[in-house]
Amino acid sequence: MLKIAFHPIYKHPLPEKHRFPMLKYELLPQQLLHEGTCTAANFFEPDIVNDTAILAVHDQNYYSDLVNLNLKPSAARKIGFPLSKELVLRERIIADGTIKCCEFAIKNGIAMNIAGGTHHAYTNRGEAFCMLNDQAIGARFLQSENLAEKILIVDLDVHQGNGTAEIFQNDDSIFTFSIHGASNYPFKKEASDLDISLEKGTDDKTYLSILKKTLPELIATVQPDFIFYLCGVDILASDKLGTLGISLDGCLERDRFVLQTCYNHKIPVQCSMGGGYSADIKIIVEAHANTFRLAQEIFF
Repeated sequence: MLKIAFHPIYKHPLPEKHRFPMLKYELLPQQLLHEGTCTAANFFEPDIVNDTAILAVHDQNYYSDLVNLNLKPSAARKIGFPLSKELVLRERIIADGTIKCCEFAIKNGIAMNIAGGTHHAYTNRGEAFCMLNDQAIGARFLQSENLAEKILIVDLDVHQGNGTAEIFQNDDSIFTFSIHGASNYPFKKEASDLDISLEKGTDDKTYLSILKKTLPELIATVQPDFIFYLCGVDILASDKLGTLGISLDGCLERDRFVLQTCYNHKIPVQCSMGGGYSADIKIIVEAHANTFRLAQEIFF
């Protein structure tokens, strides 16, 4: 069975007209249930992640300041959300969801977190709606439990996974791969193990051609025993914060190729949803829902 991490805290209250579409975390599971892609049995509710798992990735002082709301105002502003105890608790629960998804993925081939993909969180700071790097925490957990040795992180959000790149910059056991908009945030990119920067307006054909050539070559070279997939839908042409020109069908084909490739190679995959900022919330939900539909179709 496809297991999906979801907790009501994922939909965190924000000031009116905030640009982050927090409503999608409520609407997406409702849509999956309504259309019959999933039943209540598919969902599980994560808990608060163990501090040991967080501190395997994040700096002790940073984490302490975050939990105690002692970040400097400038550091808090970079996160982009009003800092609160509940917001930090939300981030800790999201990370636990990704860890538990790792275990379910090993058992079932795939597992998915309705939230997560917090790839702008560095070892010692947060940025751009990200405070704790859920997939980095998941990767370290897998290694600490001897559940995986060589890990591939496939980050297809429109924004480069700068925090993830920094966290694993000197670690040959975790390969970081990012395809992103060249002119998108972050404007100062970090160095992933493989970065592919795409020009404004890149279309479906160009995007998919690059992905379909690169991912199989990477799998052959890296030979991972686990894959993390950050499947942001901010690659869409309709996205307010993205610069690419990908259609809804192109985004679906991207997900189909990645998930089918993982399935064909029998490599467990954990998916975190990442970004999506189209003006029409229905487009965001539909694009994310496609990923779950494909997971059911391919793996089950």
